[in-house]
Amino acid sequence: LEKAYAKLNGCYEALAGGSTVEGFEDFTGGISEFYDLKKPPANLYQIIRKALRAGSLLGCSIDVSSAAEAEAITSQKLVKSHAYSVTGIEEVDFQGHPERLIRLRNPWGEVEWSGAWSDDAPEWNHIDPQRKEELDKKVEDGEFWMSFSDFVRQFSRLEICNLSPDSLSSEEVHKWNLVLFNGRWTRGSTAGGCQNYPATYWTNPQFKIHLDEVDEEDQEESIGEPCCTVLLGLMQKNRRRRKRIGQGMLSIGYAVYQVPKELESHTEAHVGRDFFLDYQPLARTSTYVNLREVSGRARLPPGEYLVVPSTFEPFKDGEFCLRVFSEKKAQALEIGDVVAGNPHEPHPSEVDQEDSQFKSLFEKLAEKDSEITANALKMLLNEAFSKRTDITFHGFNINTCREMISLLDSNGTGTLGLVEFKRLWLKIQKYLEIYRETDYNHSGTIDAHKMRTALRKAGFTLNSQVQQTIALRYACSKLGINFDSFVACMIRLETLFKLFSLLDKDKDGVVHLSLAERCKPLLIWMELWVVG
Repeated sequence: LEKAYAKLNGCYEALAGGSTVEGFEDFTGGISEFYDLKKPPANLYQIIRKALRAGSLLGCSIDVSSAAEAEAITSQKLVKSHAYSVTGIEEVDFQGHPERLIRLRNPWGEVEWSGAWSDDAPEWNHIDPQRKEELDKKVEDGEFWMSFSDFVRQFSRLEICNLSPDSLSSEEVHKWNLVLFNGRWTRGSTAGGCQNYPATYWTNPQFKIHLDEVDEEDQEESIGEPCCTVLLGLMQKNRRRRKRIGQGMLSIGYAVYQVPKELESHTEAHVGRDFFLDYQPLARTSTYVNLREVSGRARLPPGEYLVVPSTFEPFKDGEFCLRVFSEKKAQALEIGDVVAGNPHEPHPSEVDQEDSQFKSLFEKLAEKDSEITANALKMLLNEAFSKRTDITFHGFNINTCREMISLLDSNGTGTLGLVEFKRLWLKIQKYLEIYRETDYNHSGTIDAHKMRTALRKAGFTLNSQVQQTIALRYACSKLGINFDSFVACMIRLETLFKLFSLLDKDKDGVVHLSLAERCKPLLIWMELWVVG
């Protein structure tokens, strides 16, 4: 098993420096929580009780201040730095007052707690014999009871591994409901960093959770208004494999925001920058840490919530898995998981408007039949835009010019007439307007992470996967996009949406293609990657 686990992670070296909890999660598929018992939450008893009812695995230990204290035995027979498992929690009537007890197990079974409520402690003489029998306090050597207050005082930390529904076969346990998302942070697209970077934070992946049903809690367990308990776990993937090339764990975290009523139906596009400037998270990781997984528990009133997973610094590439455990079934979806396009079309009056200077420019490069070829189009456009000082322009290549003609060539001649050319010119002018609006710092280029805004202005709603593809294809090494690359991207997107619309005969958003029909879109898509 160890050999297979090492192979899964790449090599034995990749296992070095891992934590017990990582192995625990890998072998069970669960999600872990950590509690510092020096600062326990007010509802710790309820948390433990619910965890045991849900079939979770619980362990606790006593911290040591030096290596010399490891395995040292306290005056009340507890072993420091030793892993104890939590096997039960109950409440009994003790001398007319309720007493909370917790049952622990020492796996080695050699040393047991000798304080209050230990096996031979006098407290058991004041418990109803039937109740004492129910607690079965001498199941096996190594298992013992202690008061809950002593447990919190004596132990330093508690770890809970909550199991996913498919890990549990028993019908008696109260299983968690699980929603799982896989995603990635990509430089220039979806790697926005934490809230310290407001210009890019909003570009991180966003997930919406709808919590409808409150927890089933006893009267004694009710704390404040009825709420929904959720466990959130953000795990970075495949980082151990990358250890060999010097890439360690990223510092990761998440934040949870309540969605206001006016944005509850907003699912097609990312929530914008202004939202995160106006609203603060209701729950979040206490700090960004370079662990494989960060997790936490939150009690939230019924409603809709936005979860934003991120790295601490922007522009850090990585894959992640976001898991949401809830007591009651929750609806969840990724925001912006929609692809739609409604690109700008020049108004007919603009196209028909007489412009002698424009006509003269066209006729200078047009062929005898008053049509302009791809080569002539390239010369004309490059001459027009190379003179501008407000944009970074390296020149349109011949393939982009051919795609421009393909998009607007209504009669299939492979050339553009005057009216077709004017439509193209007006489109490019619109792209120029969007480009300059998005270039906030007037650098002549637009940052790759601003492409989402630019594309939205151009009429395109694209999911994170397509946004990531665009950033990888069109951004330079410094994550800037120049004007010719921007226009090439717009033209190719328009061409793809136009082609899909022609093939989607039923207008149901689904296209079934024969091999012959697949060739053209595949060639266009390959062109998007290979040339430009």
